[in-house]
Amino acid sequence: MMAEDEAQLCVYVGEKKVVDLWAADSQNNDFNADTLVNIFSSGKSLESIAIALLAEKGLLNYHTKIVEYWPEFASGGKEDITIADLMRHEAGLPSFNVSIPPEFLHRDNLKQNKIGEIIAEHPAAFQQDEKYRREYHALTRGWIANEIVRRVHPDGKTIGEILEEEVFVPLDVDVRIGLSEQELDRVSPVKLLSLKQHFRHTFRPDFLGRKVKHNTLGLMRNLMPMVSRARRNGGGNQTPPFTGMETMADLGNLFNNPIVRQGETPSANAHASARGLARLGAMLAAQGSLGDQQIMGQQAWNDMHAHPVSRFMMLTTHFSQGGVNRFQLPATSSHIDRSGNKGREGFWGWMGLGGSIFQWHPEHKIGFGFVPTRLHALDFMNERGKAFQAEVMKCVAQI
Repeated sequence: MMAEDEAQLCVYVGEKKVVDLWAADSQNNDFNADTLVNIFSSGKSLESIAIALLAEKGLLNYHTKIVEYWPEFASGGKEDITIADLMRHEAGLPSFNVSIPPEFLHRDNLKQNKIGEIIAEHPAAFQQDEKYRREYHALTRGWIANEIVRRVHPDGKTIGEILEEEVFVPLDVDVRIGLSEQELDRVSPVKLLSLKQHFRHTFRPDFLGRKVKHNTLGLMRNLMPMVSRARRNGGGNQTPPFTGMETMADLGNLFNNPIVRQGETPSANAHASARGLARLGAMLAAQGSLGDQQIMGQQAWNDMHAHPVSRFMMLTTHFSQGGVNRFQLPATSSHIDRSGNKGREGFWGWMGLGGSIFQWHPEHKIGFGFVPTRLHALDFMNERGKAFQAEVMKCVAQI
């Protein structure tokens, strides 16, 4: 049994919900299948849906430079960055040189351009080696995308507003970007498994009940490419993304703060249940519709998944122009590539810090959602959830 507090797992095959499980430790009787949890970077696929809907309406184009929609964005060497560059994590803005006050991300403040002003003035910084152009825009992709969305939408709506009106409500899914005050009581807090605790667990053999995915050797084999990449990118001496956040240990307290929960950081601060993610994934696996609800047309779905480009980021990634990753093993795969891909080949989507997974498999019509509250930050490839994906694939293969 992995080191868990609460977790949800839900799987759709076609329009049928075939797995619907949740569990909590004995101290939390309020956790259930409809509890909301922060899904961190699993939310990146949500912003991809919003961009796809606007592209379908002709309001933007993946290959158009961002400055065509937002002229002020041109400063600081950003004039040639396209929408597709941003969605593939190749915009040269993986982090900002200022910390963002969390309240700036509330919808009324977003619409006063408080984040837009910061982004417009910020310089791009691309790696000199083209091989490493793809850098993980962990929070910034969603902030930038939201500013583009506000500018092209006829009513200036945000990603959270658009998705709520055009996707979440029509599909009846518990997924949110920016919680209302009334929804705050539905959230179960996330808890970080400390690095010390995680390393201590790695020394226990699997047959003696190790509660993390990897033993010490396996963890180090995944960790070393991350360390090497961090050194190449400046050693990790980056400005904290939020005011009030200084170290990784602050992450739990920060994202459990109601002020943060109410803000729109689509790339790292969406809240959902596994039921909501799996149903949304079923729609995407069916190429845009579920039951009598058509969320996006076939061409919009095709465009969102089109032109995946293979490049190394944390592992070899295959991000489409719409910003969703296709999971597949490269012809020459490293240990970390196998950790990230083996068992989830054929799925699209992404995953969140410490555990969450929101992915879909078009060939087998699978929508998959896994949402834990205990964050295993050193399980970079979310392999504890991937084990469930692999079991689902075994079952589907027998049908």
